[in-house]
Amino acid sequence: MTTSTPPESQEVVEQESGPLLTTKVTPVYLTPSIKFIFQHPAFFLAFGGGSGLSPAAPGTVGTLVAFPLFWGLNQYLEPLHFLFLIYVMFFVGIWACALTGRALGAHDHGGMVWDEIVAFLLVLFFTPDNLMWQAFAFLLFRLFDIYKPQPIRYYDKKLRGGFGVMFDDMLAAFYTLLCLAAWKAFVL
Repeated sequence: MTTSTPPESQEVVEQESGPLLTTKVTPVYLTPSIKFIFQHPAFFLAFGGGSGLSPAAPGTVGTLVAFPLFWGLNQYLEPLHFLFLIYVMFFVGIWACALTGRALGAHDHGGMVWDEIVAFLLVLFFTPDNLMWQAFAFLLFRLFDIYKPQPIRYYDKKLRGGFGVMFDDMLAAFYTLLCLAAWKAFVL
């Protein structure tokens, strides 16, 4: 498979540098499609198997994808294996989101939801196995991911590439788990 984007998705910009006129081709894919995500496995992963193509709230839809993944994987994997899988998914996400971001010409395109899926899997792993707790964890995670309190906002703006895309959602997961732990320790 190729990592290049189709010709119709490229914008040609002419720049003048000294006596020479150079042409720079910048990929632009503001509205990716099913066709786009099936061009490369990285695109498919970054878009959460297509959940990131949702016209409304793709981050929320991507986060919801973590629920059936968690429920299925949690039945078959030992806790240590599950954590190792999340670790692998994080590093695969760095690669997939970096490659997809370059192809789209957007560092952290809103349709790239692999970061939400992986981070929320981590949240679910540490959340009590109860639908009420998991629903509350979902609401907290989305709140932190959308509003990005400090230092999430700082790292979201400073870090680029696949690591930046993945890292800010891990911070949102940390905040979510911190709130759940505080609730469990001081309220219950």
